[in-house]
Amino acid sequence: MSILEFTKMQGCGNDYIFTLATDRRPGDPAALAKRLSDRRFGIGGDGLILLCSSEIADLKMEMYNADGSRGAMCGNGIRCLARLAYESGVARKNPIAVETDSGIRTVWLKFDGSRICGATVDMGAPILEGRDIPTLAGGRVIQYPLEVAGKVETITAVSMGNPHCVIFVGDDSIFKKSDSEFAALGREFERHPFFPDGVNTEFVLPIAKDRLRMRVWERGSGETFACGTGACAALVAAVLTARAERKATVELRGGNLEIEWRDRGADSDHVFMTGDAVEVFRTRLEVGSSKILAL
Repeated sequence: MSILEFTKMQGCGNDYIFTLATDRRPGDPAALAKRLSDRRFGIGGDGLILLCSSEIADLKMEMYNADGSRGAMCGNGIRCLARLAYESGVARKNPIAVETDSGIRTVWLKFDGSRICGATVDMGAPILEGRDIPTLAGGRVIQYPLEVAGKVETITAVSMGNPHCVIFVGDDSIFKKSDSEFAALGREFERHPFFPDGVNTEFVLPIAKDRLRMRVWERGSGETFACGTGACAALVAAVLTARAERKATVELRGGNLEIEWRDRGADSDHVFMTGDAVEVFRTRLEVGSSKILAL
């Protein structure tokens, strides 16, 4: 019987199952992610994240969505991963450089005395060229008319290492939709042929120039209580459409994220995200016939 140690963590309610994979790792993490993420028959979470060794950074984030698909980047997950790395002694430093499938990201841990209470992440520069996001359109995809489920929606597309489709709404009706209604809408966007790799979709209500409210559907995971890359994409889209300043609070179902898209200095054009990183519990779990590979 194979046994692994796991840590359940969450950032703004976006919860993941983490395991150290520096000495040993699951042989089939995609299948394990799908199994463990089930909220009735597993631990429950939005996916599985492996903390791995890296040859080019302090550590590596290997992420799998709840459906087993590979994720390139996760803003809430990377904050939690940095906390886990620090507290487990894998990277006892601050800041921490994390290798992801979207490049190296730097994470600054925030402390309340000796306790880690959150983190700030340099999420890099947004990708705005349509073909690189990717979408089927070239150039910037800003205020673009897209037919979805028989209705023309006005979208703005942004990549923060993963593709996002941002729709601005004029009232709070999107937040009143039932889970099943929202899921049906989210799937229409996720599988739309305009986005060859699928897409995360953010519905955003501008409240003020420094405040946005958001509900999100993530490809591979469904509706989540928060999406860090999505919050970053929402702010970028809001700035591009003159709906927000370059620094704003994004309100999500699981809490708030502070997002800043800098326009000067050495970090010009980079998006910075600040939010919590919370440990829920730790456990040792029998993973049945799953193979564990020694490294």
